Amino acid sequence: QVQLVESGGGLVQAGGSLRLSCAASGTIFSINDMAWYRQAPGKPRELVASVNSGGRTNYADSVKARFTISRDNAKNTLYLQMSSLKPEDTAVYYCNAALRSGRFQPTRDYWGQGTQVTISS
Repeated sequence: QVQLVESGGGLVQAGGSLRLSCAASGTIFSINDMAWYRQAPGKPRELVASVNSGGRTNYADSVKARFTISRDNAKNTLYLQMSSLKPEDTAVYYCNAALRSGRFQPTRDYWGQGTQVTISS
């Protein structure tokens, strides 16, 4: 069984910073792409940033130059460093990982439970 557990959310003022973490645990053979998504009230879930197993990153235009995604493969942990935060960044942030739980298992998507990020103006 695989679990993704996010941490690091909270309430900060506009212009501030937060660092989110997502730890993957359980029976894990390999992790391919990892990503952060977010969902604001009344809006669909959107991709914030992703990083593949080789370290290549991709960002939504709205967060480029403000957010940095990274991963520690030895710890099966994903990070999102967020700076210059804006009220429009307020959302529940979800961790996503495409991984295999065994050598002969297919790649499946797993999701964390989400962590609330609230930016006050």
